[in-house]
Amino acid sequence: MARRDAINETLKLFKIFSDETRLRIISLLVQGEYCVQDICERLNMSQSSISHQLKHLRDLDVVKTRRDGKHIFYTIKDEQVKIIYSVGYAHANEEKS
Repeated sequence: MARRDAINETLKLFKIFSDETRLRIISLLVQGEYCVQDICERLNMSQSSISHQLKHLRDLDVVKTRRDGKHIFYTIKDEQVKIIYSVGYAHANEEKS
């Protein structure tokens, strides 16, 4: 049987993907580095909504930041998150027989 803390960490991992806005942000960040303004424009969402979810992703240690002047750029920190997203996306979009 799996250790309780390992189960809880796995649960935390899957919670990353349980919010539509976070998933849309991850989908974008898998492609590269973006600042908040670019994310807002590409997803057609408010800065407050995006900033809230980016904070959540930072707290979960999923994204990393880089400052360039007044702009903060975000990228996916963990390659495994990219892999999990890509596998999930491919699974959801494969043709059903």
